[in-house]
Amino acid sequence: MNTRFLETFVTLAKLRSFRTTATALHATPAAISQRLKALEDELQTTLVDRESRDFRLTPNGEYLLGYAKAVVEATRQLQAAASHEGAMRGKLRLGVIETVVHSWLADYMRRLSSDLPQLEVELAVDVSVVLQRRLMAGELDLIIRVEGSDEETVVCDALANYPVHWVARAGLLPLSRSGLAKRVLRHPILTFGRGTAPHRALEDIVGKLALANGVPLADTRITGSPSISVIVQLVRDGFGVAAIPRLFVADLIARGEVVELPLQPSPPSIVVSMSRRADAPLFVHGAANAARAACHGYCELGDRRLIERL
Repeated sequence: MNTRFLETFVTLAKLRSFRTTATALHATPAAISQRLKALEDELQTTLVDRESRDFRLTPNGEYLLGYAKAVVEATRQLQAAASHEGAMRGKLRLGVIETVVHSWLADYMRRLSSDLPQLEVELAVDVSVVLQRRLMAGELDLIIRVEGSDEETVVCDALANYPVHWVARAGLLPLSRSGLAKRVLRHPILTFGRGTAPHRALEDIVGKLALANGVPLADTRITGSPSISVIVQLVRDGFGVAAIPRLFVADLIARGEVVELPLQPSPPSIVVSMSRRADAPLFVHGAANAARAACHGYCELGDRRLIERL
């Protein structure tokens, strides 16, 4: 539908004269009449009562005028948003989990500085459930967290999939598969904070391993921490066995300080997602695109490094 014809109809209904409308829209009365007729043909109804001596809309014209005004106003807002020079200027209230801090946050911040130089970033680091709550409360504009969101007012995109591995300090326990589960269950199992998806998945796996290997569940210990740096340090100190993404200990594995354990089953991968409100300002959508690019670049680099080591 030609929005110019709708604008003509709205202006005509306001000015109540073909001649005056033609002057206002820099056209001829004949052109105004043609536009109106084309709109009536498309809508398959009559909008103006041409048999009346005075200008008058038909009942259908009166009924459809409100819809026409809404479309014209929406079109105006769309054009204004597309051409607004300051659309990428503002304060981005960004919330991320610590997993992002220790992986691609630095790359993301550099990309934001390059792509959106007029954007001011206010950064918050917290667990996923808190970030989600703050997003819904309007305290954050964009969050990067584990898992997604089923809120109708939220746009959620998956960003990355981090495979999780069993790791421990080199020499902490024999690596032979025979009896490995029992040996692992004697140590604290380190993972992300209680209530998170990785923690819940690990509770299920530890329960099944304990049952299959005759280990009382009460004798197992799962230690959760929201800080990945704390988990990594505890692994280095030999405090326990961790179920975390390999990327956080890749350098330690390369140096021989930490080893992967051939324990099955492996915990499920961690899915990192990005969420923002559907009615977020344009600069938030721009920041979301930058996050997607930064994460993709980091994951590609990690894949290349892994291939080189193999």
